[in-house]
Amino acid sequence: MDEDKRFKSANKEALFGVGLAVFNFIWWFTCAYGIGGRNPTKYTFILGLPAWFFYSCVVGFIVITILVIIVVKYFFADIPLDDEEGGGQ
Repeated sequence: MDEDKRFKSANKEALFGVGLAVFNFIWWFTCAYGIGGRNPTKYTFILGLPAWFFYSCVVGFIVITILVIIVVKYFFADIPLDDEEGGGQ
């Protein structure tokens, strides 16, 4: 028996999803604790938000949303979910 090609595609797409989640966590952690890990009296503010929060949550959300759109548009494939041999019955 040959392995179904849909599993190969699903595994590739799952790895992309995990990679994006890891990237999102690293981005958030680096910004939140890298910029925010100092004395609160020395914080800088952007649009009324502490810089660490702005970069980790606001900019991070925008960046990860754009990356997800790009990955889904260019690297994910539309695959049929019914049986190839049985014609879906």
